[in-house]
Amino acid sequence: MRNFLKKIIIGFLAGFVSGLFSTGGGLILVPAFIYLLKEEPKRARGTSIFCILPMVLTSSFFYYKENYIGWKIAILCAIGGTIGGYIGAKILKRLPEKIMKIVFTIFLIYASYNMLFK
Repeated sequence: MRNFLKKIIIGFLAGFVSGLFSTGGGLILVPAFIYLLKEEPKRARGTSIFCILPMVLTSSFFYYKENYIGWKIAILCAIGGTIGGYIGAKILKRLPEKIMKIVFTIFLIYASYNMLFK
């Protein structure tokens, strides 16, 4: 039961952060799955992507109702994101975990810096 509750809380926090900041819950989910739930990193990333779908649909509906969507940007970025997601998932199979950790850490530091100072 305790592990069940831990997973619900992780999902809640990811959904909350995703809805509030439009970050996509992966920033919360991937580290939580790896360090709190002891999942293998590649499995954590795949599970995260699956979990993000309902969060994104729910948040998107709210943003749609409030007319917060720039449709021209959204459609073009969705096309690019679909292609990029496919390529990224294919590359994930080939990259060593050490490189993935380094790249993910650099991305988090870069994103944090930009949010704080730009």
